[in-house]
Amino acid sequence: MYWKVINMEEIAITRMSSKGQVVIPQEMRGDLKEGDKMVIMKNNGQIILKKADKFSKNVEDDLEFARRTEEAYKRHERGEFIEMDENKFREEMKKW
Repeated sequence: MYWKVINMEEIAITRMSSKGQVVIPQEMRGDLKEGDKMVIMKNNGQIILKKADKFSKNVEDDLEFARRTEEAYKRHERGEFIEMDENKFREEMKKW
């Protein structure tokens, strides 16, 4: 069995605001600065926070695509989509 020894400087306590904002304690910020993009992943009760620049451009594009796809799916479930035949769809696309 493997156990990782965690140094006490790797542990901090913070709170989430009513707006969902979480303050990263100063001693944990390292090279983080105001305006940095962050990627947040949730997995089995864990929240993982990483600087977005540590990911490739493709991963950032993939995350945006996943976000937009999820939003489109939710709109579809709410019945907010318009049905049209192929010709009408092509005409609409020309307007884009």
